[in-house]
Amino acid sequence: MNGNESKEEQSLAVQKAVTGAAQTFAIRNATKIDARGVEHHFWLVSAHGEIVATGTRDDDYNRAWADVCAHSDAVQSSTDAQDAILTPGYIDIHSHGAWERSFDDGSEGIAMARVGHAVHGTTRQVLSLITNPLDVMCNNLRTVAKVCAARPDCLGAHLEGPFLALSRKGAHDPACLRDPEPQYVDRLLEAGNGCIRQITIAPELPHGIEAIRRFSQAGVVPAIGHCDADYETTRRGVDAGARILTHVFNAMNGIHHRKPGPIPAILEDPRVQVELINDGFHVQNPVVKLAFALFGRRIALITDSMAATGCPDGAYTLGKLDVNVEEGHARLVSNGAIAGSTLTMEESVRRGVEELGLSAVDVVAAATEGPAHALGIERPNTITNYPLGFLAPGYAADCIIHAEQSWKAQSVWCEGRQLV
Repeated sequence: MNGNESKEEQSLAVQKAVTGAAQTFAIRNATKIDARGVEHHFWLVSAHGEIVATGTRDDDYNRAWADVCAHSDAVQSSTDAQDAILTPGYIDIHSHGAWERSFDDGSEGIAMARVGHAVHGTTRQVLSLITNPLDVMCNNLRTVAKVCAARPDCLGAHLEGPFLALSRKGAHDPACLRDPEPQYVDRLLEAGNGCIRQITIAPELPHGIEAIRRFSQAGVVPAIGHCDADYETTRRGVDAGARILTHVFNAMNGIHHRKPGPIPAILEDPRVQVELINDGFHVQNPVVKLAFALFGRRIALITDSMAATGCPDGAYTLGKLDVNVEEGHARLVSNGAIAGSTLTMEESVRRGVEELGLSAVDVVAAATEGPAHALGIERPNTITNYPLGFLAPGYAADCIIHAEQSWKAQSVWCEGRQLV
């Protein structure tokens, strides 16, 4: 991309790249940052979408690159990073859209919204679907399943609803919320056809714990959120299979010294990954730093972004609800409730390092290894062809070269396919 293309042209270009053949490529002279630390003069070599060799010695690089090129008929390219930062591709497990489109808007809407995040370094995305009538949610799930079968950058669906607490509904349509009775759970699982990666559930609902157990047994990662759950109910939810806390501090009861609620229960249980929106609005900076101090490598940075991401302020929709965006902050027109964000993972990482002074290794880990661990894809799995989250042999060739020493994504690869 040259920066002068229209959004439609960029969408087509990324679709063509991500569904095409993987390149054979190398990156050298980089400052590598991932969850395992920082390495200077770093290089990697990729073939067939997989990182096949890494190191820091020039002689080793020359041998590895020559060997791969001798056995590959794919397009070959070598990039000198000139000491720029190199990270794994970002993984966003909770996002609703970008570039005026939502992931509920059919295959074309998904394609457009994906580009709005790919250009900012998000190489893999779970497509979050907003609460809608059950028939609509099932149809949207079928669309997501088809898209994900064709695109490695789309990991599956996240259902944020309809099994949420009315008192903590946030920007979800109250008319569509319901208790997760078995027949509703079965309908969603059937429509998803194996593409549902996570689902947010309020465990205190009458069938909440039972639904968490059922989804977990079906291979979906249940998430606790949009809830009024107390400490004990939260613990029961985790024991039933919940492994994610949806956007910590938001749409849940806070910490009270006599009513500890879900956050202390999750803090005690290392089985659970914790989503965090680092935009300084959903969670203000002192509490973002507190979250990193409390949860450490259990944090998975998310955007919870909506269609206004990458767009000017103005009027938008979230599902069927009207949203107004002012100064980049989205709120429902009806009651002023926060309605998602306009955040990108690129900005979330930059904020963490440059504004909050957090460790670059910890922040990058929260944008890569943390979300991968939440879905169990940081190791060999049935969802991705190669594990995600690290720049190491055997992992997917998902990587970002950042502009100079900044956190702006300059070149982006997903499974060996250059998107940007």
